[in-house]
Amino acid sequence: MKYEVGQITEGKVTGIQPYGAFVLLNDNVTGLIHISEISDGYVRDITRYVREGDIVRVKVIDYDKTARQARLSLKALHPNTRSHRRNYTQKATMPENKLGFSSIAGMMDEWIKEAKERKND
Repeated sequence: MKYEVGQITEGKVTGIQPYGAFVLLNDNVTGLIHISEISDGYVRDITRYVREGDIVRVKVIDYDKTARQARLSLKALHPNTRSHRRNYTQKATMPENKLGFSSIAGMMDEWIKEAKERKND
């Protein structure tokens, strides 16, 4: 089977190492889910997410046709709120601020006058 970057497929977890999980996609293609592609949060123990023998749904993030090896991701299939917020704030722009020290300074005399009038009343 031919794999393309961005493709979603299933495979069987064949081994776990501290740095990632090995996945057999078919008889001739293997893949690795690096620990950084397991979850957006900190992953201390990969076996809290996958275990040997599990059938997992993964996204292909890179594929070497010559070596018949794939880099895979679990977290790409499960967008979480933290990454969504991070992307949102990066794209957000600040609204134009019409207030500031100069507008306060311009109003200061009027506010002082109003305060004195209220005090005298």
